[in-house]
Amino acid sequence: MKITERPRRLRRNASIRDLVQENHLSAGDLVWPMFLKEGSKLREPIASLPGCSRLSIDTCIEDVRKLVDLGLKAVEIFPGIEEKLKNDTAVEALNPKGLVPQALRALRKAFPQLVLITDIALDPYSSDGHDGIVRDGEIINDETVAVLVKQAQLHAGCGADFVAPSDMMDGRIGQIRKGLDEKSFTQTGIIAYTAKYASGFYGPFRDALESAPKFGDKKTYQMNPMNSREALREAKLDQAEGADILLVKPALAYLDIIFMIKQKTYLPMAAYNVSGEYAMVKAGAAAGWLNEQTAVMEILGSIKRAGADMIFTYHTPDVLKWLR
Repeated sequence: MKITERPRRLRRNASIRDLVQENHLSAGDLVWPMFLKEGSKLREPIASLPGCSRLSIDTCIEDVRKLVDLGLKAVEIFPGIEEKLKNDTAVEALNPKGLVPQALRALRKAFPQLVLITDIALDPYSSDGHDGIVRDGEIINDETVAVLVKQAQLHAGCGADFVAPSDMMDGRIGQIRKGLDEKSFTQTGIIAYTAKYASGFYGPFRDALESAPKFGDKKTYQMNPMNSREALREAKLDQAEGADILLVKPALAYLDIIFMIKQKTYLPMAAYNVSGEYAMVKAGAAAGWLNEQTAVMEILGSIKRAGADMIFTYHTPDVLKWLR
C-alpha cells in the first residue's frame, strides 16, 4: 500500500514500545490503604477482600517494612473500632490513646520517611455508621465539621503528614486548614476527598471496618453518580479552602471525573481504586477468567492516564513486586 503513516512502526518490538510509552506507573505513584485492629500479632483475613487483612499494629509494621524495601512511599490508615467503643457522637475519634494515634506514633518511629495519611471521618467510630453526627435521622453538617477539625488536629500531633477528610461535609476543608494552622500544624497537608460518589463499589470496605450505615444511605452527603459538573464545583471549593491534593473516589467508574478535574484545577490529583473494583478483579482471576497482573496493571494504567498523580489501591503489595 502507498501509505506514509504506519503507526505500527512504533509497536514492532518491546524496546521501541518502551521508548514511546506515554504514561508510566511507578512505586512512587502508589498509596497502600491499611486496615488496623486492636490486638497483638493479629492478621485477620477479610473474606470480601481476598489478600487483605485486618492487622494489629505490630503486624502492620512487619508488612510495611517489607513493602518499604520494595519502594512503598505512602500508606493510609483505616481503623476497625470495637463496637463497644462506638456511640452516636463518635467520641472515640478524639481519643489520644486510640488505635489511629497509636499506629501513627509507631509507624513514624519505625519509618521516619514514610508518608502517613489518615482518614478523617466519623463512620468507623459511629454507632450509626454515618460519616457525621446524626440527629433525628439527619446527618448534621456544622457540628460534624467541628469534630473533624479536632480529629485532624489529633492526627497531626501524632505524626500524620496528610489528613484526608472523606466525609463530604460542606466547608470542612477550610475549617480543618484553619484548625491545623491554629495549632501550628502548618506543614500538615490536606488530601480532600473532593468527589466521593455514593457508589455501589464500597461494600467490601464496609465489611472490613464493620462500618456500614445502620439506617438509610449516604446520598445526602456523597455525590450522585450521574453528576459530573458538581464534581468540578466541589473541586473549586476545596482548592479555594486550602486543600493540597484533590481525590476522586471511586476511580475506575469515574475516569472522566479525574480527567475533568485535572484539566480545570492546578493541584495534584489522587484517585482511590476502591474495594469493589479490587474484589471484582480478584474474583475474576480466581475463576480463571482474567490474568490478574495484566488486568490490574491495565486498570491502574487507565487511572494514571486519566490524570491521577497518585493511586490509592489495595493492589499495592502485588504491584510493588511486579514492578520489581
